[in-house]
Amino acid sequence: MAIRGIDPRQFEFIRKLLYQQTGIVLTERKRALVESRITQRLRVLGLADFASYLEYLRRDAGGEELVHLIDVISTNVTHFFREADHFRMIKGLTEQWLDQGTDRLRFWSAACSTGEEPYSLAMTLQPFLARAGTDIRILATDISTRVLAHARAGVFDAERLETVPESLRRRHFNRDSGSEGDRFAVTEDLKRLVMFHRLNFTRMPYPIRGSFDLIMCRNAMIYFDRTLREKMVEEFARLLKPGGFLMVGHAETLIGMEKSFRTVRPSVYQRTSTGENG
Repeated sequence: MAIRGIDPRQFEFIRKLLYQQTGIVLTERKRALVESRITQRLRVLGLADFASYLEYLRRDAGGEELVHLIDVISTNVTHFFREADHFRMIKGLTEQWLDQGTDRLRFWSAACSTGEEPYSLAMTLQPFLARAGTDIRILATDISTRVLAHARAGVFDAERLETVPESLRRRHFNRDSGSEGDRFAVTEDLKRLVMFHRLNFTRMPYPIRGSFDLIMCRNAMIYFDRTLREKMVEEFARLLKPGGFLMVGHAETLIGMEKSFRTVRPSVYQRTSTGENG
């Protein structure tokens, strides 16, 4: 039997719940998408309608279904070396830092999705490990347990590797013998550079120790309202070293939120030492 569509009150309940829990803003234009994706959960759980699902959510004392809901609603669009100029800049910055005598570097991919961004970062940084004593690590976080599981596995369909240069494909990917079809697995030496953790941008202060040389939070803040974006930028400033860099998506900007940063170029900001825009 066909499942009846979500009604306005049910959509409003889901919209408010997701905003409270994740900061994601769902407009009326997203209603069809929400309905389609939650229908997947109804079928998995054997529920007949959205009213039953909302009651299931209310009784979900452990929060497990909320995690599944966040997983199906979260939009994850990414590919290897997306906005490639950022990776070229990171290569230059890393070379500069190492030439200046810095041998310990920390990077954060703050909305890592299925792993293409942190693995692109790892491919960019891996050649520098040939320098004796160099210590480079990448933290990769996302709110979705589903995409984090995919990222940790590091197995991608062949078409996902089309934006990876051939030389890097040969060096950092092996054909995956454990799956059907044309799939490739990230090599273990590349995986060792990346540590994956779940992180919710609305839960502040972020439970992260240490400070970073560079944070990438690209094409994520566009899903949040101004209040949350401002708080996120403050947290990024707190977790960056003075002089460290924050990269956002090409379609994003920190205009009006950059008191602790100076603009290097569109989508690239540098943490100031004083906390004042310079």
